[in-house]
Amino acid sequence: MTAKPGTLVVGSDIPYVPFEFGEPPRYDGMDMDLLHEIGKRLDVKVVIRKTPFDTIFRDLAQDRFDMVASSVSITEKRKKVVDFSLPYFNADQSVMVQRGSSITDVKDLAGKRVGVQIGGTGELWVKKHLTSSDIRTYDVVDDAFKALAASQVDAVINDFPSSKYAERSYETLKVAATIPTGEQYGLVFPRGSELRHRINQILLEMKRDGAFDRIYRKWFKTAPPDKLLSGRKG
Repeated sequence: MTAKPGTLVVGSDIPYVPFEFGEPPRYDGMDMDLLHEIGKRLDVKVVIRKTPFDTIFRDLAQDRFDMVASSVSITEKRKKVVDFSLPYFNADQSVMVQRGSSITDVKDLAGKRVGVQIGGTGELWVKKHLTSSDIRTYDVVDDAFKALAASQVDAVINDFPSSKYAERSYETLKVAATIPTGEQYGLVFPRGSELRHRINQILLEMKRDGAFDRIYRKWFKTAPPDKLLSGRKG
């Protein structure tokens, strides 16, 4: 089921707080907690390979790892090249700015310098909707936050939960607006992977026995929406 018996090798773009962050071998975050619970139930050792997001799907196709756990939004385009697990997190986009900024909504971003992470759905959204903005890309979203704090960009478009959590680390920054996109995160597998079916079974077990609820509450201090791990929106 895995390329190396007894080991589950997982690609992840780190850091992306609060889903994956820290230093090897002690990575932390919601995705990491999910992986270690999955590993226990599969009776395998979980090995994390830190990988840039813009090459993570190519590396998966080249068998560098068995799966990807990296806050990956499920999209129709991506489903043409990879398989996804049941959705485990709802995530809209957001506009992050410096406190005191005059930017309060998406409409204020025309002509502004906007930072995004390379390869993410935020970059896709910006290129489609902010054609008059000065788009600046970063390998990891934390670099975009640092650029915003240093006034090198005027705003950052990024997944809402990650940006909201980052307010704790960047006292001068705040989420000014949410961009409803209906995105959901899923774990990622090569097309036709047998592992996907088994991990979906485990995720449903975790939902039934409360393990998923405990992990979700640990990071977000609230219960997960009922429709998660069901394939339905909401």
